Amino acid sequence: MNKVSSHTSALNKDLTLQVYVNGKWVPKEEAKVSIWDHGFLYGDGIFEGIRVYQGIVFKLKEHLKRLYASASAIDLTIPYTPAEMQNLVVETVRKNNLQESYIRLVVSRGAGDLGIDPRKCKEPTVMILADRINLYPEALYATGIRVMIASTRRNPPDSLNGRIKSLNYLNNILAKLEHIKSGLDEAIMLNHAGYVVEGTAENVFIVKDRKLLTPPCYLGALEGITRQLVIELAPKLGLQAEESLLNAYDLYASDEIFLTGTGAEIVPVVEVDGRKIGNGKPGSISLQVLKTYREYVAHYQGVHVYPEKKVGVS
Repeated sequence: MNKVSSHTSALNKDLTLQVYVNGKWVPKEEAKVSIWDHGFLYGDGIFEGIRVYQGIVFKLKEHLKRLYASASAIDLTIPYTPAEMQNLVVETVRKNNLQESYIRLVVSRGAGDLGIDPRKCKEPTVMILADRINLYPEALYATGIRVMIASTRRNPPDSLNGRIKSLNYLNNILAKLEHIKSGLDEAIMLNHAGYVVEGTAENVFIVKDRKLLTPPCYLGALEGITRQLVIELAPKLGLQAEESLLNAYDLYASDEIFLTGTGAEIVPVVEVDGRKIGNGKPGSISLQVLKTYREYVAHYQGVHVYPEKKVGVS
């Protein structure tokens, strides 16, 4: 098959994707929400990004727990119980016959009017999308990524708490535009006091004297699912993980740096603002964390999408 026909085949396959929208599954190209939806007009809503590995939804209960916590924080009532939502997520993956995928679960305030009054939105909008994702080429996990410290500061938590995974990502997008224009792979965001908070879509860890240090979430960082798993895995690797206030100096003077996220997994950082981290190559501890993380994923037993096929490693 030549490149053109291969691309066309892949495109046609994508067009068959089924998307869950407000009570029914529809083909990807027919999935629609109202232009009056406050998620679209104002970013008034929440979401989760969830991975599927080998037909098993990874950390689904943890993602749903965070989704419902975000909903409570913005006074949004999700019209399904967590158990019902779990079934809808699983069924969306089943309908698309995906073994490896990325799920985007979105709940918005729903359709209202052109004002911001949430009372005008009578019913929330619920969407579940399942597709493939590749945030970083696999080669970058071996060579590491180059990052910058963005001039765009992270929203202060007393304005918008970073633990709410909201639909309004403009703050992060502005920082992402900075690193794109600079030809780099990612940006790290500080708060207004100059402390490290997170990347544009990942949590940050530095390695110093065999300690894994990550910014506390009260600075405005998301309580990442992957971040928490790294903290839990650290003792098994003979490492100590703890939250710590970090600034630009700590990044520059670190032994190693890596980023964590559902889509990105564990990504080593080899350069910050043109300064080499360590010897300018992915550090041994970062690679060890990545290896251990992927081993954990390979043996993870969570919610099976295809239990009748006995997919997964026991």
